[in-house]
Amino acid sequence: MKKSYTIFYFDEVENDVAEAKAWYKSKQNGLEKRFAKAIKFAIVNLQKTPTAYSIRYKNVRIAYPAVFPYAIHFYIDKPKNMIVITAIIFAGRDPDIAKHRINKM
Repeated sequence: MKKSYTIFYFDEVENDVAEAKAWYKSKQNGLEKRFAKAIKFAIVNLQKTPTAYSIRYKNVRIAYPAVFPYAIHFYIDKPKNMIVITAIIFAGRDPDIAKHRINKM
């Protein structure tokens, strides 16, 4: 049986999620919790089958939660058996923000 991938996040991802949760909370109390659960669920799914998502730029793939319009940018580091999440941003936002993070590596 294949071992599951470990998840690693760029530091900026914590801010991405905190900003989104604050925005959703300002719209409706409790909505930030639904957002966090949707993101968690999407990450669990991509962890199981990361190659099910096609490469969009460089070596980065994008997963989307079922309900919220957010994009989870990630790549697979096969030698380390790791999934690296580079950004979790609003899908309508300029994707160059996420691409710029990869260029800093």
